Amino acid sequence: MLMITTMLAALLVIIGTACGGNEANDATAISNSTNNPSGTTGQGSALLDKMTTALQDDPMNDALYFSRAELYYKKEMYDEAIRDISQAVTIDSTNVNYMHLLADIYLDYYQSRKALNTMRKAATLYPERIPTLLKLTEFLLILQQNKEAFRVLDQVLKLDPQNSEAYFMMGLNFRDLNDDARAINSFQTAVENDPDLTEAWMLLGDLFSKKDNPIALQYYDNAIRLDSTNLNFIFAKANYLHNQGDLEEAIGLYEKIFKKDPQNTLAYYNLGLLYMEMDSIQLAKERFDMALKMDPMHAMAYYYRGEAAEKQGDLEAAKKDFEQALVLQPDMLKASEGMARMK
Repeated sequence: MLMITTMLAALLVIIGTACGGNEANDATAISNSTNNPSGTTGQGSALLDKMTTALQDDPMNDALYFSRAELYYKKEMYDEAIRDISQAVTIDSTNVNYMHLLADIYLDYYQSRKALNTMRKAATLYPERIPTLLKLTEFLLILQQNKEAFRVLDQVLKLDPQNSEAYFMMGLNFRDLNDDARAINSFQTAVENDPDLTEAWMLLGDLFSKKDNPIALQYYDNAIRLDSTNLNFIFAKANYLHNQGDLEEAIGLYEKIFKKDPQNTLAYYNLGLLYMEMDSIQLAKERFDMALKMDPMHAMAYYYRGEAAEKQGDLEAAKKDFEQALVLQPDMLKASEGMARMK
């Protein structure tokens, strides 16, 4: 389950950023840097200092390099982490866990080619190790290498025909290719094999919501039942209810989000839109005020707060908000039309 959660979070990263790029020089061995590794001094990390001392006494201890690399990685000290894990790989080139960590660091450090090549190498060394093949697929999906992802997933399913994570990733792949029917089939197979795949339930809800099929609500409820702490699931259900015209229940869900996350900009903004539809203009304006308090760069919130002010007859406030919306998003047609009305 951890792999799927991690992979979904990674997929929310802008693909172009992940693929782009200035790649740093290849990581080099750390054998000459254990006396004073960059970042240790001044970090106040007693554990890092202990590991450094231990490596001075045992410079061929690959497990220690791996552990220190993990700590550096958690601290986002990527250069140091790459040097350490590269040294661990040099000492023991067969340890697949070392290769997994190196690939993770490369990816988070915007060195996507090195990350992908590292996982390809790991999969070549261990062609029947399913966690490695799934991790390679994860990277391929992030970097939109769809054809290769299908090939690796076929390899996984030959080894384990009931592998729920493979079917889940297959669904993501089909969804990326806008093949909703096959995506639905894949996600349904995934939850048949593992009913606890919360993300699959939510994505099924999204796909059926696009088809305006009321079964979407059942899928969202399944996801929320399995993980009521995930605000994305509550958001998805609230948006579905909003689009279906069930405004009162949608309001209740947005208020539930506020209680769990009082800083949630999107919930305030969406609720503002909902109140605008209900002609509750003052309530809408108050929600847009809160959205802008959380995110002063939210161009659409400025526009709709301006529209609310316009409906209340406060044309000066409306003009200011339309102007600010255009400062943040000069091509916003709605704001341009709003300014035209002010003239």
